[in-house]
Amino acid sequence: MKILLVSNTKIPVHLYGGIERVIWWLGKSLVRMGHEVTYLVKPGSACPFAKVLILNEKKPLAEQIPENCDIVHLYFETNEELPKPHITTHYGNSSEPKIFDPNTVFISQNQAQRHGGSVFVYNGIDFEDYGKPDLYNRRLYFHFLGNAAWRVKNVRGGIDLAGKAGERLHVIGGTRVNFRMGLRITLTPHVRFHGMLGGDGKNAILNRSKGLIFPVLWNEPFGLTIVESLYFGCPVFGTPFGSLPELLGKKESADRKKSTWNGTVDAFYSDFGCLSVKKSELVEAIKNAGSFDPRCCHEHAQENFSADRMARDYVRLYEQVLNGKPIHEGSPVLTEAADKLLTIED
Repeated sequence: MKILLVSNTKIPVHLYGGIERVIWWLGKSLVRMGHEVTYLVKPGSACPFAKVLILNEKKPLAEQIPENCDIVHLYFETNEELPKPHITTHYGNSSEPKIFDPNTVFISQNQAQRHGGSVFVYNGIDFEDYGKPDLYNRRLYFHFLGNAAWRVKNVRGGIDLAGKAGERLHVIGGTRVNFRMGLRITLTPHVRFHGMLGGDGKNAILNRSKGLIFPVLWNEPFGLTIVESLYFGCPVFGTPFGSLPELLGKKESADRKKSTWNGTVDAFYSDFGCLSVKKSELVEAIKNAGSFDPRCCHEHAQENFSADRMARDYVRLYEQVLNGKPIHEGSPVLTEAADKLLTIED
């Protein structure tokens, strides 16, 4: 199959970047499966395992699609009529009501349901980029991973939870002085900021972490951060918003006495972490992070969130569209966008 992956981003990415890394891993896995991949991406891009075409955002997309490709996989939306069968991965949250193309794929069940759809493919990571974790080495601190300048990621909440639990926190994706959120200066001594960090530097921090503190204040569409952390044996302590409950597995260990997630309760424990809308419950869980088995977290990531699994899922959808059957029988419709900023209780 000849597959064109289209994104208005630049590849490869070395620091922060979700879509860029996902399409890189997807293409790499598709090539391993024997497919021919071409990227249509921003200037400055390069790739050793696939052909790269440069996206001209001032030119109609339809005119830039190679004649010999079988299917086009878009990572942004377009109203253009395209000359080839296509699917579109919707990556974020829509801020206003809208109608989606019938061939739209979402990245979690929760995100799909909130946007009026049903078909989703979980993002996957290429484990080769992370190396083999040392699951039973000495764990020294907790970590926060995400764009700390973005209010919905709630780095302030993460710092507060770590402080109340008496734990050190390493923040990847933020700085101590931040001008993008007004003037924010974090003087808390138990927090260390690393800025935008990728590759071996990020991996080294995750490999010594007791767990991810991730109290987001929006409906997280997927959360690549969660998968990366689980791969390094780190349980997750966060809020039960968006995709987080399904990524941690909607089940409860037999020896845990907390509520499982059923779509209505405020918190649950799984084998891989704790999610709650109550800070006090998260603090207690953080204090007991050692009760979670790093190997269970690692195996959960390997079994459910590999790039190869992601590629297989997309190939099935490519074949479905090429056989003339749309991904959704009708157009997914988002009738009312939810409030962007959610809250948690003390």
